[in-house]
Amino acid sequence: MTFADRVSAVVAGTRPGELLSYGEVAAEAGSPGAARAVGAVLRRAGEELPWWRVVTASGRLVPGNEREHARRLRAEGVPCRDGHALPRVPRP
Repeated sequence: MTFADRVSAVVAGTRPGELLSYGEVAAEAGSPGAARAVGAVLRRAGEELPWWRVVTASGRLVPGNEREHARRLRAEGVPCRDGHALPRVPRP
């Protein structure tokens, strides 16, 4: 299974309202430290994956796409403010 396949499986397994950081996705996909590569996988996947459930460790939304990112998160009950998802709670 490729890194992209593992990332896809992790992100596809998220539930509405659940947030993961890029670093958490990388770690769960077996490649800690590959957070930037997670972003590249999500960009290529487009609408195939719930990309909006992935934020930075500080909760920051995708730069340049904050409005759409926040809209999708709010639709799932995640509050957003000033380009960040709130609260940012790590996955257990």
